[in-house]
Amino acid sequence: MSKDKNPRRVADNEAMAKLRMLRTSPQKLNLVAAMIRGKKVEKALTDLTFSKKRISDDVKKCLQSAIANAENNHNLDVDELIVAEAYVGKNLTLKRGRPRARGRFGKIVKPFSELTILVRQIEEQA
Repeated sequence: MSKDKNPRRVADNEAMAKLRMLRTSPQKLNLVAAMIRGKKVEKALTDLTFSKKRISDDVKKCLQSAIANAENNHNLDVDELIVAEAYVGKNLTLKRGRPRARGRFGKIVKPFSELTILVRQIEEQA
């Protein structure tokens, strides 16, 4: 009397990793995500390692998690993986403020974002 197993959310040759509550704006995070879209995972890891963007370390950690998921959970070959999708979404926004002149209030928003990376195994052409 157990429940049926949940169906997979991705195809058989794909693996996914998600990173939530990243303390950066989605626009800045999307610049780093666009840097790795469509590349082989080794090249994407190298680009993230030498990137000057502050958030690239967190993106690299998410990509490594997606690679580990592909290898350990789905038995995919790491050498044939590419970054199929890397997309960014909004998360919550902290509202802060600062007193300004004449009794006004300067609004400061501190956005959070989330990142989803999907890696796919492709067969190399001989």
